[in-house]
Parts: sequence; C-alpha cells; structure tokens
Amino acid sequence: MAYYESVLVFRQDLTEPQVKEKAEKFTQIIKELGGDVKSTEFWGLRNLAYIIRKNRKAHYVMLNIELPGSQITELERRSRIDEDVIRFLNVRVEELSKTPSIMMKKSTDEEVA
Repeated sequence: MAYYESVLVFRQDLTEPQVKEKAEKFTQIIKELGGDVKSTEFWGLRNLAYIIRKNRKAHYVMLNIELPGSQITELERRSRIDEDVIRFLNVRVEELSKTPSIMMKKSTDEEVA
C-alpha cells in the first residue's frame, strides 16, 4: 500500500455541510477501492490564484490516505467525473504526517494573534 496526500478543491457555492458530505463520499470511495483514510482536514473557503470555471473561491479538503498504487487512477477518474470538484491533486509520500498540515497551523496561528 502506498501513502498519498489528496487535496480536493470544491466549488464555492457549496455549503460547509455539503463539502463535509462530499469528503465523506470520497472517503467511502477510497474504502471501496481497498484503501483507508487516515485523516481529513477541512481548510475552508479560500481565494483561488486564478478563476477556474467561473469560481473565484473554493473549499479545500485534504485527505491523508493509504491506497494501493493501482487504484489511484480510479480515484482520479471519479474525481474528474464529480461536477463539484474543480481541481484535485494526489501526491505520493513516504509516510503520512501525524501533525496538522501547514495550512491548519497557519489558521490556528492567525486566531491566536
């Protein structure tokens, strides 16, 4: 089994509960493909660097997953099919991080200041 960090970018007009529902849907897809989701991070609604399909903002979700390498193409195919996913990125890593990502640390630092 290989480890991946998978970032999904959803349309801006979805509500937060809908985004969490979509993340749960992708968790079920990963389990169906023989993988496991180790952690999920919701990065929230953020500005995009450029307009994508008439969206200036998007909801970001990161999944730390363990999935057979042969199944990642199926996960990417299903991500392309979903009309609410604007972009996605799957990066293979040597091991999954146990600590929150930089994006989560940044948001907690801003709240403290």
